[in-house]
Amino acid sequence: MTEEEHQPSISPIIIHLLKGILFRNQQPMLWHDLLSLQSQVLDYVKVMGLDLAIDDTEGYAWLTQSIPDEDEKDPLPRLIARRPLSYPISLLCVLLRKKMAEADSSGADIRVIVSRQELSNAMLVFMPEKSNEAQISASINATINKVIELGFLRKLTNDNENLEIQRIISALVDADWTADFNQKLATYQAYAESTD
Repeated sequence: MTEEEHQPSISPIIIHLLKGILFRNQQPMLWHDLLSLQSQVLDYVKVMGLDLAIDDTEGYAWLTQSIPDEDEKDPLPRLIARRPLSYPISLLCVLLRKKMAEADSSGADIRVIVSRQELSNAMLVFMPEKSNEAQISASINATINKVIELGFLRKLTNDNENLEIQRIISALVDADWTADFNQKLATYQAYAESTD
């Protein structure tokens, strides 16, 4: 299908967004369609109590739950469940955000690639010490896989060792988090030591 024959449709966009994050570099045609139909998509999701967030600079879009007014008599039930992140997932997200901030400040490539081993080593410092190293390694790998599922890391094609940090991590770990990185990491370190 040529670009001239392509007719943007709202359905694939909505379905993709309901399933997860839309990244420009992974779905360029769908991203183009989203920008073309942005106001229709927004009208559609608002009916379900959702809002559309787009970061055109970084190239990702996602849905968020709208916050109802306090005086609203019949607020809609939440469509997107709120789940607290576990300690290891929170820790890994903070470490990923820190890695991205370091890469940005150094003026390095816009893509930030890390190895599983590098992430594992960074997490080990903050993990409770256990005698079973295989168990710790399995736990860290499970955490990395969960963060891939959440969309904050992406596997590279034909490369099982290296992962790309997705820039949407900065939407989760925002400026407030960034401001007290060291305090949060110290908290994680204290947690790790308290559970030894």
